[in-house]
Amino acid sequence: MGELRFNELRGEWVDYAIHRQDRTFLPAQADCPLCPTRPGGAATEIPFPAFEIAVFENRFPAFEAPHGAAEVVVYTDSHEGSFARLPAERARALMWVWRERYLALGARPDVEYVLIFENRGIEVGVTLHHPHGQIYGYPFLPPVPTAEAAADARLGGCALCTLLERELGDGSRLLFANDDAVAYVPYAARWSYEAHVALRAHRPSLARCTPAELDSLAGALQALTRGYDALFARPFPYVMAVHQAPTPSAGDADGHLHVEFYPPLRTAEKLKFLAGSEQGAGAFIADTLPEESAQSLREAIERAA
Repeated sequence: MGELRFNELRGEWVDYAIHRQDRTFLPAQADCPLCPTRPGGAATEIPFPAFEIAVFENRFPAFEAPHGAAEVVVYTDSHEGSFARLPAERARALMWVWRERYLALGARPDVEYVLIFENRGIEVGVTLHHPHGQIYGYPFLPPVPTAEAAADARLGGCALCTLLERELGDGSRLLFANDDAVAYVPYAARWSYEAHVALRAHRPSLARCTPAELDSLAGALQALTRGYDALFARPFPYVMAVHQAPTPSAGDADGHLHVEFYPPLRTAEKLKFLAGSEQGAGAFIADTLPEESAQSLREAIERAA
């Protein structure tokens, strides 16, 4: 079992999950625990010879009942590939899996916030190469959704609705758009190629989306991630995080479903490190202008289409 401690100086919870020190680290493909269990082969986390999408409790959880949850979502039974390269119908199906897990975990009294995310690439600390994501059910409201709620109060309504309207009006940072979703580099992006994908309509969570909106979300996410890979003609590392409303146990806080991407690359070979200013003062110092990054990324998305 882990232990939660409150950091008084920063006003935030710290989770001590010390058993995670021994979690599987970059195994060879033959030893991948996320591959299906083949006939005559060693048992993996998934006891089937083939599957489409698999969800199971993390063997090395950051949180576990009765103090939260941690799950693994495996996108495909193929060891190779990525979210960007999933068949379109599989990406659309994944949106429904995310929705179901948000509802299931959000109904638990020990979960105040559900975060669906993916770490891609060794540059962001991934420990398994097989295409997959994770879902954390936090037993507290983390700082980022707390800050988003404060932004709503500061702007006198949904902050994401206001910001999306500004991006659509300006247009210089737009990357991709379809009927229901828009991808853009935000005005005050912190990472060089940070991008957000937001629904045009105000939807607090995946649970409130129409089937067409879930399809559009999948399409926009795949367009962006294919563009990322085309940008420098290499697999593009990123952290992808799905932002949505807190769960009922957290109160009546609202949200606007959107997905944020934090890529550490600032060039094909150079990484952005969180160093003195970012960690010591909590103030990001960016290396590129969002408008210039958006132009490069927009062209890459067009090449990858």
